[in-house]
This record gives sequence, structure tokens and C-alpha cells, in this order.
Amino acid sequence: MACIRASGLRKTFGGTVALDGIDLSIGEGRIVGLIGPNGAGKSTLLNAVLGLTSYDGTLDVLGRDPWRERESLMRDVCFIADVAVMPRWMRVSQALDFVAGIHPRFDRAKAEAFLAKTTIKRKSRVKELSKGMVTQLHLALVMAIDAKLLVLDEPTLGLDILFRKQFYDSLLNDYFNGGRTIVVTTHQVEEIEHVLTDVVFIDRGRLVLSCGMEDFESRYTEVVVHPEHLVAARAFGPIGERTTFGRTVMLFERIDRSLLAPRGASRTPSIADLSVAVLGRDTPSDLLLAV
Repeated sequence: MACIRASGLRKTFGGTVALDGIDLSIGEGRIVGLIGPNGAGKSTLLNAVLGLTSYDGTLDVLGRDPWRERESLMRDVCFIADVAVMPRWMRVSQALDFVAGIHPRFDRAKAEAFLAKTTIKRKSRVKELSKGMVTQLHLALVMAIDAKLLVLDEPTLGLDILFRKQFYDSLLNDYFNGGRTIVVTTHQVEEIEHVLTDVVFIDRGRLVLSCGMEDFESRYTEVVVHPEHLVAARAFGPIGERTTFGRTVMLFERIDRSLLAPRGASRTPSIADLSVAVLGRDTPSDLLLAV
């Protein structure tokens, strides 16, 4: 059963097309990485899913139209943005009280258990917490809600590598249970690649790629080509080519690895390398830093 299903999804802002006929299906119990350059339409797509913006076309999230049934949908959906917006005057204990008072599926004991693993004090005010601590607090509140869909839009932006690792470890060990669905955008693709079940590339408002990770290894092959085999390798039609430390690396799609083996050492590409090849063919190089 699909958790999110979009057909012909379109959104414009004046003369700017943010979403240009998106067709997408995300099944329940998946962890999906939404990848694309800045301005590709990722946030607009997430806003549509969350019922925060109107749209043309059809969109079904957990069996509901998010724009018309947002209040009902939000009982089953949680969201963490790149900036955890919380009142700076609020104490941690008050944040727990507030969520407990407004959300019927909030389990305060779970939130307390998560906070017990941190150095966050209940009497501390939000303004006294570091950015990493605010993110931990936000995550504790969200993980204690029995939601079916969790949407993460650059949740670890600005955090150091230790906090980022702790964030995703907590997300997987304490939240994801195989029945919930997680959609995440991040600049640090390599840090979450191993936990994704699916990857979706979006560029200029269009869906460029939607692929399950179980199909990823068989579908894409990267080859460090021997200099004498450059012409022969190019004959197979690589979808991407780059030079690294004087060596030519080519990326192929749906080419039998046994045919590529004589041309050089082969391996499965990273999602970051694939995104550069797929999104970078007509994309300015400065935008490739945002995949």
C-alpha cells in the first residue's frame, strides 16, 4: 500500500514552475532519500505532502488529500525542518507539557527516556540549549508521537558530525520500526545512504529518478577505466564520466558487469556520485554541492 501517491502534481509561483507533473509512489515502511540541487522543488514537494501549500494534480497521503484534510492528516504525520522552531523562553519541561496537551498520540514516557540519554536538563530554557540540543529535544518530542509518516527536511543542517551520527542512530534504533515511513532530504547523503530503502532524484520540478536500493546495485556500475580501454568503455555509453587523481571513472546504467570487467575495476557507485552524473549533466557545478 502506498503511503504517498502523486499523479501529475504541479505547483507554480507566478511564472516559476516549482513542480512540473510529478508522478510518485512511496510505499509504507520505506526510508526514502529525496535528493536534488537547491531550488529543485524538494521543499515544495514536502510542503504539498504536509498540506502546507495548494497544488494541481492529485496527491494522496495516508489515504487523505493533504490540502483539504490537513487537520486529520497531522494526527499521523510528524515533521522536522532544518531549523527547529521553538519558543526561546520555553523550558524543556514546558515543551513536554505542551505536546502532551495537544497531541493524543504523544507518549511522554518515551520522550523522557530519549532525553535521559542526553545532557538536556528539564529546567533549561530553549535559548540556553545549543543547536544540537534543540535538535535532540525536537527529535525526542517527535519520536514520542506514534506517527505513520515522518518528514525530515535537512534535519541536521549546521550540526557537527557527532550530532549527525547520534541523530540518525536514534532515528533508526528508537523510532523506525518497519511500519513507519520516513522521507528525508539532506546535504550529507553519504551519511544516510546505508539506511535508505529508496532514493528519489528531483530537478527543476521534475522527477528524474525513483529507485529502490535493492535495484540500485544491479542497475548502476562505476568503473575505474584503464587508460588503454577508454574508447572501448565509452562505446557502452556511460551516463557520467569524471577524472579523479588522473584516473577516468565512468558510470554505467544497466550494462552487464561481465562486459565492463575487462575495461577496469568496477564497483557500485555512491548515491552522491550517481546524483552528480544524473543531475549534473545540465546543472551548474555550484549547485552540485547541494545534492
